[in-house]
Amino acid sequence: MQDSRYRTGHRYYTGAQPDPHGVGGRGRHLTIAQRSGSAVCRAVPSSFLHHFKVLRPLKILALETSTPWCSVALYRDADVRSEAVLAGQRHSELLLPMVDALLRDTGESLRTLDGIAFGAGPGSFTGLRIACGVAQGLALGAGLPLAPVCTLGALALAGGRAQVLSCLDARMGELYLAAYRRGVSGWDTVIEPVLCKPQELPVLAGEDWYGAGSGFAVAGEALRAHYGGCLAGDDAELIPHARDIAVLGAALLAAGQGVSAEDAAPLYVRNKVALRTDERRPRL
Repeated sequence: MQDSRYRTGHRYYTGAQPDPHGVGGRGRHLTIAQRSGSAVCRAVPSSFLHHFKVLRPLKILALETSTPWCSVALYRDADVRSEAVLAGQRHSELLLPMVDALLRDTGESLRTLDGIAFGAGPGSFTGLRIACGVAQGLALGAGLPLAPVCTLGALALAGGRAQVLSCLDARMGELYLAAYRRGVSGWDTVIEPVLCKPQELPVLAGEDWYGAGSGFAVAGEALRAHYGGCLAGDDAELIPHARDIAVLGAALLAAGQGVSAEDAAPLYVRNKVALRTDERRPRL
């Protein structure tokens, strides 16, 4: 049985704690979601991870700062250790100390890593730039490849279902949305990441889709009304987390799909940060 640790303040745990109720007799893996300002452990069937074939041992550092949560993770030979804190606007202050603490606690260093993954977006513009910039700086200094990972894809993995409608609050009355279906060797993209208004949602075919992300907190009524019988349930508290970024990033790097630090960039989806004053006024 693998060790599982938990400490107050920063939530710290291993990513492979056995659970007798896991899928197919396998264990379950933990993620963190927000609930009333605290961190809540979520179970994700470990069978999901077996759909990402990593054929050689890898050590991957992962960073995620696209939401008010700041998280880091270390993927090491299919085991994931991670730490998360509700940062608010303090990501730039907290991220590097969290990285240092995680590497120190696991006995690793940048020199022993095979690459760095980061949540590329969509999400908070400032948060995306922080994760990308820190990842670039660390990678340049250590000569490591980078794996930019879509935050909506990380939400799909966190959702723990075969079909996930990932949806994040994009502010300004809009949503970031994508849909993914688990395939033989990974996730198939059914709806590419898109920026849309709740009244202009894309078409989604089929049943038994599971909604994940903060979009369901701010526009749940519109989403459920539009998708009707497509949705089997949803969880508005799931967030993009470094633990899931690490798993997806490891698969990308193992497949040779990493990029150089110079070529890494955020995935903004939107090209506008805020509404003008006149755009905030109610329209008659």
